[in-house]
Amino acid sequence: MTFLLDEIALATARLAEAGVPSPRTDAEEIAAFVHGVPRGKLHTIKDADFDARFWEGVARREAREPLQHITGRAYFRYLSLEVGPGVFVPRPETEVVAGWAIDRLREMDVASPVVVDLGTGSGAIALSIAQEVALAQVHAVEIDPVAYGWAKRNILEHGQGRTTLHPEDLADCLPELNGQVDLVISNPPYIPPGAIPRDPEVRDYDPSRALYGSGEDGLDEVRAVERTARRLLRPGGFAVVEHADQQGNAVYWLFAEENGWRDVRLRQDLTGRDRFVTARLTQD
Repeated sequence: MTFLLDEIALATARLAEAGVPSPRTDAEEIAAFVHGVPRGKLHTIKDADFDARFWEGVARREAREPLQHITGRAYFRYLSLEVGPGVFVPRPETEVVAGWAIDRLREMDVASPVVVDLGTGSGAIALSIAQEVALAQVHAVEIDPVAYGWAKRNILEHGQGRTTLHPEDLADCLPELNGQVDLVISNPPYIPPGAIPRDPEVRDYDPSRALYGSGEDGLDEVRAVERTARRLLRPGGFAVVEHADQQGNAVYWLFAEENGWRDVRLRQDLTGRDRFVTARLTQD
């Protein structure tokens, strides 16, 4: 065993004691980042090449700073995205939400589907759709200037010319696309005011604007997404909205039949928890 692998074992124990959910993986990711190699090549680092900055990264993770802030990258589906302070770190559960949208878009009899991602943050959902749905034209909307900057960097790296970023509010954005969009998707802020996220990585590091929704129930932004989707979508187009696991029923009823919605469904993530609602705008 090399010196680096010995140090990774020690770091794993420290991170486990600090309550980090995936201590071995995180220790290896920090080591790979510091030494500039893939995780599978850590055993090739010579003892003389060990970089003591590894322990600086471990100390930051031990203090529950997000791994993605330490390495500067977040992995989402098939993408490696730049992230850091001021932008929401995309979560694995949102990959399921994006995956559902990608499957529906592939099934559509539309040559070049038009998609809008409301509150794009790092651009994770928008860029995944652009990468995985041939000829999709994706519009990413983000009003927060810091998050907009992160999204811009990621779109320049991965956008492939089919992702357009708009510095607009999700409540009144893109009037030029009214009635022309095939799918609207959003992971808006939805945590109720006064609720405290359990994980320190979320509570202490994710931007509050991306976490906490407005209104007593935290769902005012979801209500705005519903209104915007109703305005933007063509007849038969889909809306896809993420929510907290205990908000499923409340979000379901926001997509009311009297407002033109049908086929409203409450859907689960990989852990079986309610995670997102899908709905289809009534066709003429």
